[in-house]
Amino acid sequence: MSDPREKGLSVPASRLGRLTRLGSMTAGVAGNMALGGMAQLGRGQRPDWRGLLLTPANVTRIADQLAKMRGAAMKIGQLVSMDTGDVLPPELAQIMGRLRDDAHFMPPSQLKKLLGSQWPDGWLRQFARFDVRPIAAASIGQVHRAQLRDGRDLAIKVQYPGVAQSIDSDVANVGSLIKMSGMLPKGFLIDPYLAEATQQLHEETDYLREADCLNRFRKLLAGVEGFVLPAVHEDWSTQTILAMDFIEGRPIEEAVEQDQTQRDLIMRRLVDLTLKELFDFKLMQSDPNFANYRYDPISSEIILLDFGATREISDDISELYRLMFGAGLQQDHKSLEELCVTIGFINKNTPKNHREQVMEMIHLAFEGLRVPMFDFADTTLTQRIQAMGETLARDGFVPPAVPMDVLYLQRKFGGMFLLGARLRAKLPVADMLAPYIEG
Repeated sequence: MSDPREKGLSVPASRLGRLTRLGSMTAGVAGNMALGGMAQLGRGQRPDWRGLLLTPANVTRIADQLAKMRGAAMKIGQLVSMDTGDVLPPELAQIMGRLRDDAHFMPPSQLKKLLGSQWPDGWLRQFARFDVRPIAAASIGQVHRAQLRDGRDLAIKVQYPGVAQSIDSDVANVGSLIKMSGMLPKGFLIDPYLAEATQQLHEETDYLREADCLNRFRKLLAGVEGFVLPAVHEDWSTQTILAMDFIEGRPIEEAVEQDQTQRDLIMRRLVDLTLKELFDFKLMQSDPNFANYRYDPISSEIILLDFGATREISDDISELYRLMFGAGLQQDHKSLEELCVTIGFINKNTPKNHREQVMEMIHLAFEGLRVPMFDFADTTLTQRIQAMGETLARDGFVPPAVPMDVLYLQRKFGGMFLLGARLRAKLPVADMLAPYIEG
């Protein structure tokens, strides 16, 4: 059977159209759950609402509809699905996991209409080539390769129509779906996180802002060995179109085919970049999606892409993390616990047993980092920490409302760890941290 994405699929651009699709999806899922619950009651059983939500039919309905809609609805699904210590339960990640793949792309007719609304009349005559089939398609936009008649080879990022205008309603509707699931810990308030997601998505749909962030990183990394960033072409960029250099490269995951030395070099550069972002630049590209990194198999240079999720890091957060890393590696348990309270991992209302379990997980993590050479591929430690986290969740632990900067940092760290594990890298992480800890 042919993949419907081969021919493209129009993006629903109007608010009403998107609202109708989300409402229909939610009603369909609720209907399936109600029918299943009635059947269980008829058999004298208490309805298992989690099990009823996670039926293959419901998982397929939700993932497919969000993928077709793209935009904020799909983006929220992707954020939920990332296995990087998110605040939501793992059951919801099962629903959204399919959204990590490329989205459907716009058909050429919709693409042409959109470009015509942003570029001057006769724009196509200035191109020697414009590939209507995208080289990448994601939640907010898709990327096309094109060549101007003046010889410039471009990667052109085109935002889906109606995405920016529908963010508020999309997030609200997906939030309703999450609340309907009944899987949030009792007492956990998701609304502040949805509000922050809304703000972030509004920023990510401003391609002029992204161009500015890309230019800032080009200046910060000028002269830093190992990184390549595309240049912005302002004459073809608008609020919803971002024109950049096209840079040839391979997906970062394919670096696993390189030898250990090359894999370690690539991962060392990325970990060091993350530390520079946190402690030196105070500016972080906070989305660790693998698709945002490519590499040159000959030079091992890393191509950095997609700066829509760039965030400023406050001096206070940067300093707290410097102190926390220092206390953790130096086994100063008292200071480490105080810092974890200040940062927000635990608070005065966290029950004593939960507080002790959280701190034990953090101690274990630092125990792993203190070794001379950290093996990202060794899952023993992560499996222990994950099992402890699952025990905490079953015991009713409610995560405190931590600052959003902390959540983004943890997500970035988690993404780097996942990539390190994929590449089977081995790094002296404690030694890499030492210069930053010493200030």
